[in-house]
Amino acid sequence: MDALDEALQYRLAHYEIGHRLLYGTGTEKETWLNWQGIRTLTKINLDEDFPEHQRILILAPHPDDEILGCAGLMQQLNALGREMIVIAITNGTASHPNSTQFSPEQLNTIRPQESIAALHTLNLGHVSRIELNLPDGQISQNMHILVDQLKTLIQAQDILISTHEQDGHPDHELSAYAIKLVAQHFHLKHFQVFIWTWHWAKPNQADIDWTKAKRLDLSQAQIDLKERAIRCFKTQTQVDVSTGNPPILPEYAIQRILMPYEVYINEN
Repeated sequence: MDALDEALQYRLAHYEIGHRLLYGTGTEKETWLNWQGIRTLTKINLDEDFPEHQRILILAPHPDDEILGCAGLMQQLNALGREMIVIAITNGTASHPNSTQFSPEQLNTIRPQESIAALHTLNLGHVSRIELNLPDGQISQNMHILVDQLKTLIQAQDILISTHEQDGHPDHELSAYAIKLVAQHFHLKHFQVFIWTWHWAKPNQADIDWTKAKRLDLSQAQIDLKERAIRCFKTQTQVDVSTGNPPILPEYAIQRILMPYEVYINEN
């Protein structure tokens, strides 16, 4: 067993999501907007943090995470001509249990199509997309497979972007940990983006290392385009009429994501 395998085994044996469970409506958008601490975060410098001629791999646990987390960053990197690859770790087939409107078989086709439509909406000319098709909701059982697949995909000098290791969703957290191990092992840059962290956490959350956090400011035009891209995910933003369940992405969650910045933890 090598060092990567040992680290994965240890993480799985000791993993608990604890107080990061997602419930209720979470921390309000206005609370984050009014937090002065967000204004003191180091700003991302695109030329320094994402240098020319280095690929950026955006690893999304589910189709839509790349947009919810990184739609602003992708727009700005695209304008600089950076090469980006969106890697869908799963196809999000477990998002609608017991649904006849969105069965796993249907979602396996629909959700990747929604992701492609969203990327087209952002007018990205320098992005490609890869599907790993690991089982949704089962990252914990497939972390070794994820690591092995990443080893075949990465190149020297690649920059990896994952969800946050404390993002409040097991697939987000465990995939982020696996990606961090790969980045450390191969000496690659690694950024972790907030998605559901905005829900469970609060300003000055003690167990988040804010000294590693970097802020990317978005223009209103970039925010508007990000919203249009999010609306492409109709499976996530509409009521499931077959079960009566509310949207996976309720309106308050969408609006909270549409803040004038994205925040990334710099793991380097």
